[in-house]
Amino acid sequence: MFELPEDVQQIQQLARDYARKEILPGSQARDHAHAFPAAIVAELAGMGFMGMMVPEAYGGAGLSTLAYVVALEEICYADASVGVTMSVNNSLVCWPILANGTEAQKQAFLPDLASGRKLGCYALTEPDAGSDAGAQRTRATLDGDAYVLNGSKIWITNAPYAQVCVAYANLAPEERHKGVCAFIIDTASPGFRVGKLEDKLGITSSATSELIFENLRVPRANLLGAERRGFGIAMATLDGGRIGIAAQALGIAQRSFDLAVAHARQRMAFGKPIAANQAIQWMIADMATRIESARLLTWRAAITKDGSDTARASHYCSMAKLAASETANFCADKALQIHGGYGYSKEYEVERLFRDARITTLYEGTSEIQRIVISRNYLG
Repeated sequence: MFELPEDVQQIQQLARDYARKEILPGSQARDHAHAFPAAIVAELAGMGFMGMMVPEAYGGAGLSTLAYVVALEEICYADASVGVTMSVNNSLVCWPILANGTEAQKQAFLPDLASGRKLGCYALTEPDAGSDAGAQRTRATLDGDAYVLNGSKIWITNAPYAQVCVAYANLAPEERHKGVCAFIIDTASPGFRVGKLEDKLGITSSATSELIFENLRVPRANLLGAERRGFGIAMATLDGGRIGIAAQALGIAQRSFDLAVAHARQRMAFGKPIAANQAIQWMIADMATRIESARLLTWRAAITKDGSDTARASHYCSMAKLAASETANFCADKALQIHGGYGYSKEYEVERLFRDARITTLYEGTSEIQRIVISRNYLG
């Protein structure tokens, strides 16, 4: 097993202790109630986990991507809903501002986001622009000292509770990705409205909703990056989002595995633990092997992302997301199978893990999109 640096091991242990003591015990109740974990998010912020890769100069923890993914896995082991809330703030909101923002923008937004005084959301997906992110129809029109935005976004994690939104709109929809711009939006602005709340299959205590922009005026000073360069910002940001989902998926997979092993040892059938049956042993072996493989790939992606080779980082982020998300679904499925009828009951945690795992192959780029991205590195 690759040995984590000592400082990263300390972060991992901090996250593990907190997650298993404070997050895990209430995970089932939050899931059933669809309750947003506001108090936990505030505590994570106090631990420095909401702005892990933001430099200390902007109020963050100044840690590596590797430290971020190992911490996020531990949080998601306890509750993937809490984890995705943390992931969006780190990967999809803080990172693009840090990477593309002006000094004034960094000073204005990052300290509040990293400290947890404000929560961020990321608004890219639209009813007709999911995997085809270049098909943005939300319109941006320059009007004096502001851009006026009109349109809607869907499936926006954190949106009902966010004070800051990194959003995309198109100056020229007929030009597809060539007209896309990125903006930093204060969600208290007139014309910014939270629409329908989504009733989801899994990660039910994370908050997901539609966003509606109606003559929303965004100051020119809040344009993120250069005009018409928003699509590139979105794609680069999704690399970080994908590695965050890989970490989330690993947490789900590891928890599924641990519950499956415990049940297999305890459950008796025909006078012996079901762990004595080869059918169960093979499922456990396959789960363990896939988790170890996906984890090492995710760590490699994190280390590469901390370097300067952005092309290789993007490649490994897609590989990690693909491998880990499909591993999470495999492990959750096998854990439920090992639990038998008990696994189908909402009283048992594996039922939640089975539902939570499903989204990991869909958001931040479907498994099919990841395969396209990966294959292009070999086929051109």
